Amino acid sequence: MPEILLTTLNARYSHASFGLRYLKANLGALAERTEILEFDLSQRPSDVLEQILLRAPKIVGVGVYIWNANQSLQLVSELKRIRPGITVVVGGPEVSYESDSQEICRLADFVITGEADHAFEKLCTALLQGRRPLLRTIPAGLPHFAPSKMSDTAEPLIALPYHLYTDADVKQRVVYVEASRGCPFSCEFCLSALDIPVRNVPLAPFLSEMQKLFDRGLRQFKFVDRTFNLNLQFAKSILQFFLERVEPGLFVHFEMIPDRMPIGLRDLIRQFPPGTLQFELGVQTLNPAVEALVSRQQDHDRLKDNLIWLRTETGVHVHADLIVGLPGEDLESFGRGFDELYRLGLQEIQVGMLKRLRGTPIVRHDQSWQMIYSSHPPYEVLQTKLIDALTMQRMRRFSRYWDLVANSGNFAGTLALLVGDTPFASFLRFSDWLCARSGNRTHGYALSQLAGYLLEFVTQELGVESTRAAEVMVHDFNRTDRDPPSEILKLSGIKARRPAAKNSTAPARQARHLGSTESSSV
Repeated sequence: MPEILLTTLNARYSHASFGLRYLKANLGALAERTEILEFDLSQRPSDVLEQILLRAPKIVGVGVYIWNANQSLQLVSELKRIRPGITVVVGGPEVSYESDSQEICRLADFVITGEADHAFEKLCTALLQGRRPLLRTIPAGLPHFAPSKMSDTAEPLIALPYHLYTDADVKQRVVYVEASRGCPFSCEFCLSALDIPVRNVPLAPFLSEMQKLFDRGLRQFKFVDRTFNLNLQFAKSILQFFLERVEPGLFVHFEMIPDRMPIGLRDLIRQFPPGTLQFELGVQTLNPAVEALVSRQQDHDRLKDNLIWLRTETGVHVHADLIVGLPGEDLESFGRGFDELYRLGLQEIQVGMLKRLRGTPIVRHDQSWQMIYSSHPPYEVLQTKLIDALTMQRMRRFSRYWDLVANSGNFAGTLALLVGDTPFASFLRFSDWLCARSGNRTHGYALSQLAGYLLEFVTQELGVESTRAAEVMVHDFNRTDRDPPSEILKLSGIKARRPAAKNSTAPARQARHLGSTESSSV
């Protein structure tokens, strides 16, 4: 039985907890006395509790995040009621700030704030030796991957955790990797605003670990670096590593600074085959006044030039983020930014609602911009001075429906018919219609059912000739290698065909976008 149990509730089974693996990798001699036990949000709290009790650990470390805050509170509460002698330690972004006001922090024996790679080991060592720290809240020092002027020379360096991914993880789950931590920017809606310095993992040992994962069969790497292309030479070395290993099935995800892609970086990016790279680009807003309010800096001309280049000269899958509800942004301003991005032809525009992450300075705008947030995770904005509560709810539906119709890659040609020359206004109209037509439902649509609603809207509301609309929709289904609904196929007059064999080794969602350019011309 393990003396130390590390646990968390992941958003879904396919996710593997990166943080828990880092903690175990840095436990030193205690690692042999430690077990990682992961759950996901679909599992019943009673079942989670049972599995922990069966192992009878002395210490339980719980990773708390915005997506599992409520479930973690229930878990800690019931664990302490049943086994008060078990020492419970909580950590993670959700409890690293404003911890004094959180019930879970009151219930836990100890709270570690910040990056706990070394602080957790020190605490466990003391506890297992019978030494109980006087302070319940333990602020972690800033750990480093390499010796630094900012680091204490006596402090050990962070050990890498990649050997703790199991063969099952490699085959079945999202495997997270990071080449750096921290961010140089100070956007007030993000934890990066808290002045966390950037620290790079030494290149040689990092690439050695990537090679080991590759040799074990991993072909999908998800980098969690907030600004992968900040250090250009460093980024180029990693891209070159993957370029030399390109083969069917390789897929690498990076979060990139959207206005920072000079010639040297471009020369490498354009060499990757279509569907190999995915870039998540945090645009967030294209309103300069809003950017100034939230201390965000980006060069719009460079940003747009980079996005156009990515879409016209590379096979990169581009995923751009926009935030609804920033202080100073009204619906019209958001719509203009959305339209600008849409016209650049990006594969995905992720429309997200502003969240008041604990510890972020976005709260300084609460009074002047009348910002009202939910008091429950994920703390989404409910209303602002410029966007009332009912309009904010419309935008939540807009976000969900946009993901189902556009980001999914299932309806590229149909989407072009739907939005025409006014993407934001047209899709908002569709969103409002679909909400009313389907009984305010935003989840649980079968693909054929969603296709039926789309056909009804573009023909009856927009006046598109039914045969034409059905032809476009059948082409969408054929392009994604799926059988179209029989009634739509019959209306189109197109002869049924067997779906073609899959010709892309990219993940399914990204693969559906690879041929989307041609679909709008059918």
